[in-house]
Amino acid sequence: MVEAADAMVKAARVELVSYEKTGGGYITAVVRGDVAAVRAACDAGRTAGARIGDVVAVHVIARPHGSVDTVIPLGHSSDSAKK
Repeated sequence: MVEAADAMVKAARVELVSYEKTGGGYITAVVRGDVAAVRAACDAGRTAGARIGDVVAVHVIARPHGSVDTVIPLGHSSDSAKK
């Protein structure tokens, strides 16, 4: 996870919001930024992670609905969402 997260933030202008141990040895990383930057970061993270272990999935949610942060607050405050 550290290798992949490091590659992600170095590859594009994204913010590493959080990571979560989901169980069974799986870890999820959450990054924010514009869609192209997030895609580039995910590609870099996938490549770096695959050198160390197995990457199960990579998914980009482009322009999520504002209600997503209300239900699942992933490091994006409602104040900054209004800006």
